[in-house]
Amino acid sequence: MTRDWVQWHRAYDDPSSPLSQRRSAVGRLIRSALDAAAPGPITVVSLCAGDGRDLALGAADHPRVADLSGTLVELDPRLAADATVAMAGLSATIRVEVADAGDPDRFRHALPADLLLLCGIFGNISDDDIRRTIAAVPAMCRTGATVIWTRHRREPDLTPSIRAWFDAAGCESTGFVSPASGSFAIGCERVTVSSTAPMPTRLFGFLDDLW
Repeated sequence: MTRDWVQWHRAYDDPSSPLSQRRSAVGRLIRSALDAAAPGPITVVSLCAGDGRDLALGAADHPRVADLSGTLVELDPRLAADATVAMAGLSATIRVEVADAGDPDRFRHALPADLLLLCGIFGNISDDDIRRTIAAVPAMCRTGATVIWTRHRREPDLTPSIRAWFDAAGCESTGFVSPASGSFAIGCERVTVSSTAPMPTRLFGFLDDLW
């Protein structure tokens, strides 16, 4: 990674910033997913988890927080350290892995997920990688799992295609949040049928030339 992702995350500290507004909306969708989750353990997997504050915000003080376990995957060790602190205040059974989330071998042990977070990924990878990752979602999740994803809506707006790719993968849209065209978008999907098909050896890689 050549981008300074710690510096980039500082925009979250400004409550008026689009990133902060996006994180708040993701947190609300996480709470809704926990509200709707079936009784019993809830396995969460967050890829490119950053400092983990979206999950910490969404699950804090939720009645189901004691049911949460799982894995956050973050490559930047500084952000992973912050995520470890955030998860320590949330659940002792959520681990933070300093690893490349584009490599399924680094988080395969945590699957299948009941809640899969794909936030901050689709705006940084190629269209082919987005489609490949979405196609692998049923192999990463249990039937009935919730998937939350984000993507900017700068032209050309790819969110209609992303939503169609989730449909084709066997998911059902349960929510789509976007303040306006050209702003950010957050999608929420329900996995209707899980899959035992093997995942690709690699899901995605970040592209510096998108910036």
